Amino acid sequence: MKTETGLNIREDSGVLTIEGIRDFDTDHIFDCGQCFRWERNPDGSYTGMAHGHPVTISCRDETLEITNCTAADFEHTWHEYLDLGRDYGAIKKVLADGDPVMAKAIEYGSGIRILNQEKWETFISFIISQNNNIPRIKGCIESLCRNLGEYAGKYGGKEWYSFPSPQVLAEASEEDLAPCRLGYRAKYLLAAGRQVTEAGEGALEKLASDELTADETIEELRRYTGVGPKVASCIALFAMGRMESFPIDVWVKRVMNQLYGIPEGDTGAMRRYAAEHFGQYGGIAQQYLFYYITHAR
Repeated sequence: MKTETGLNIREDSGVLTIEGIRDFDTDHIFDCGQCFRWERNPDGSYTGMAHGHPVTISCRDETLEITNCTAADFEHTWHEYLDLGRDYGAIKKVLADGDPVMAKAIEYGSGIRILNQEKWETFISFIISQNNNIPRIKGCIESLCRNLGEYAGKYGGKEWYSFPSPQVLAEASEEDLAPCRLGYRAKYLLAAGRQVTEAGEGALEKLASDELTADETIEELRRYTGVGPKVASCIALFAMGRMESFPIDVWVKRVMNQLYGIPEGDTGAMRRYAAEHFGQYGGIAQQYLFYYITHAR
């Protein structure tokens, strides 16, 4: 079957198979710090949930398999979510040209793609991520969904719950969030729920509009309680389509210092370097560098 996206796919007993998928590695994609509701299975596949629907994804020998997925699901959700319409091969050539440091990072994390995640979920997830480690972030988000989300069914031997809406968080209390062990971040989540609800439907969607630049999107995000420069940059990159956004955390400071010689405390110089050398692909470059410094060194 040939879909509207131009890909040849096979659908058999709830498993969708797509051949000829390049620049795609599940470990690189789901273990590079950009998402928190995906877990690795013993066979190397990943099971997770997006847009209220749990699936299992694997990719071997340029063949992508998505279990619990129909051709319609793929067209409407997963093709965009997995960023399959972007030519990462061409991007890697641009980034690696004349930059042996980036070329080495790209070689190590060659299968990274930037997921197009749901805006509200990403917004809250990266507020939770502040001064936190990935296993704990995942635990907090899982508990948040289980305690305040809606039941979304059973799949893979697990009960799944949706991400709680802004309205649900707006009406919640710190006592409601206590089981989620969010610490000081609980206040930020409640405030975010109120602010987004008061801003009205589509408030976050508007921040992804072509009418705003990446810097303007980041500036608008920083108006929300609990959203600093790094969190705003992550939301802009992972949910707003701002591929030039260059989030800087302790790991990126380290890699920019160790590999490019920029002082760890000079984040301004790092942003200027990214803008000048990585340009419109700054966020993709950041992910290659982040994965390299956290996994290879």
